[in-house]
Amino acid sequence: MSTLKYPHLFEPVRVGGTLFRNRLFAAPTGPQALTLEGFPTPDVIAYYERKAIGGAAAVTVGEGIVDSKRGRGGQWHVMLDNPRAAHPLHRLTDAVTRHGAVASVELQHAGMYANRELSFMGGGARGVAYGPVECELAGRHILPMTEELIEETIEAFANAALFAKQCGFGMVTVHGGHGWLISQFVSPLVNTRKDKWGGSVENRARLPVAIADAIHKKCGADFPVEMRISGSECHAAGYGIDEGIALSRQLDGHVDLLHVSAGSHEVPEVFPVTHPSMFLEDGVNVRYAAEIKKYVKMPVAAVGALSDPALMEEIIASGQADVVEVARGLIAEPDLPNKARAGRDGEIKKCMRCFHCFSTLLSDGQFHCAVNPETSRELECRYALPVKEKKTVLVAGGGIGGLQAALTCAARGHNVVLCERSGRLGGALRCEEKVPFKQKLGEYIGYQVRAVGKAAVDVRLNTPVTKALAEAIAPDVIIAALGGRPVVPGIRGIDGKNVLSAEEAYINPEKAGRRVVILGGGLVGVELAIYLAQLGRTVTVVEMLDRLNDGGNFLHMMGLNVELARYHIGVALGTKAAEINEKGVVGQGPDGERLFEADTVVYAVGQRPLDGEAAALSACAPEFYMIGDCSVPKNIAAATSAAYTVARDIGVY
Repeated sequence: MSTLKYPHLFEPVRVGGTLFRNRLFAAPTGPQALTLEGFPTPDVIAYYERKAIGGAAAVTVGEGIVDSKRGRGGQWHVMLDNPRAAHPLHRLTDAVTRHGAVASVELQHAGMYANRELSFMGGGARGVAYGPVECELAGRHILPMTEELIEETIEAFANAALFAKQCGFGMVTVHGGHGWLISQFVSPLVNTRKDKWGGSVENRARLPVAIADAIHKKCGADFPVEMRISGSECHAAGYGIDEGIALSRQLDGHVDLLHVSAGSHEVPEVFPVTHPSMFLEDGVNVRYAAEIKKYVKMPVAAVGALSDPALMEEIIASGQADVVEVARGLIAEPDLPNKARAGRDGEIKKCMRCFHCFSTLLSDGQFHCAVNPETSRELECRYALPVKEKKTVLVAGGGIGGLQAALTCAARGHNVVLCERSGRLGGALRCEEKVPFKQKLGEYIGYQVRAVGKAAVDVRLNTPVTKALAEAIAPDVIIAALGGRPVVPGIRGIDGKNVLSAEEAYINPEKAGRRVVILGGGLVGVELAIYLAQLGRTVTVVEMLDRLNDGGNFLHMMGLNVELARYHIGVALGTKAAEINEKGVVGQGPDGERLFEADTVVYAVGQRPLDGEAAALSACAPEFYMIGDCSVPKNIAAATSAAYTVARDIGVY
């Protein structure tokens, strides 16, 4: 009898001729910190290897381009038609497979969205792109694919799959969703061809069927071919689940695993559906896989907002899907499979769905995670230098940065004292614990607090760190993680009875009247606006800049924009608050002076670092560090990363 807590999730599954060790697959993700030729670097290889070490059954490399001349959707992708990629890809597949996982690679062709900017070699010109039909798209003339070009593309997919197999990949994942080439062909709204490649669903599905068959012919009938589709494109101009079912029935018998996703990459409001935002429930897109599974015999994989092993077990056990695929959940916690298999659910860091990882992918070329400071630093962490000298470390402040610093110092063997001036750990972000869409943040803070409770850390609550206390403890190292306090803007009437700080409004939302004006269009102000609107308030955000400030997390802002529209939240940009009175806020904007009527005014204009209090401790220990908001107010990821790195270096040099 099985003693596994999640027996269905960890039952091996056969896909094609390959037996996978469990049913939890690492969905395609594609770091872009590649070489100029699109080869994976040692850091990228270590990123994928870490997921194999963590227990995922399959680890999929994202965005492998099958035709670098006509199918390239971005600057930094793996080029599967470049034979020089063989050696670095062999290094990658060896790193994954030697830990018992199957290495897979996503085969992609951008179709009409290819070559939008040919800046790969320094140029800025737009290249030629092909789609199912001739059309105008964003100022570009898209050429129709000829019969000859379609056949060449099918061959390109098959050749890429064979090359992948020769490089050690044990499966390929054909990207047939999200608006790329294959989904352009299967869409009845995009593909209006009159030949055998358009019209009926049989004709529109001819391309993906032909690609799957060509791969099997070239790589062998038992070689696993996974195909990702959009079960629904989830917007008014796209197709719905009925079309997804019809497409799936055409693919049945040709594809070994149907990976059912959702959405289209070219529709901004759909991005936080394809990659579910914090405003959507766990497993929100599983319903598309579950519906399609009723009509097909091939195994079906579900994806989207999955990080809870209990939910994954339910999906498999109830027959909604045969496999679950996880992307961000394994970025936050690569050991999720191993921890779930061992029943260590409480030790799993769950993704907050804040989009920091995807935003930094596009801005920095690599994933950085708000809750996992090791992501994209796997190689560096693997070869971290050992501690030469164990030290006494005083951590001042029990917020996000302080918790991580204490945990890392304790794990490295130091003697750690953690002092927090309030009566509980967690810091200023505890003020958001009532917010429904911040549930994952609350879970993360709870995880860190529990971990500190289990670690060798001397926790002292209601204990501000003073010079006298520091002298009494006599630490070798002080890490100041004191945080910041809300900036109070210098506006006439800011001390009025109808004015609250964002922190106060989060803690006591009942103090906010029916009509609320929020001063500040950063993430704090916008998220607060959504929260208060959910509670039935009429909310307007007033921002001095000409745009809302995403703080560098522009993908999260895409999700916020959807919610702003959903709750009819007013946004006044380019508007300076000149005065607050009993009627509301007098603003000066592009159209002159205006009164924004409000029962309550909330200011959310940033944080003032407690740098003076931190600096006062600088001479109280031989080593001194400032991290988090008491240095420069940023975000959770910055605080976590700095805390982890500073703590890891103590006693090394």
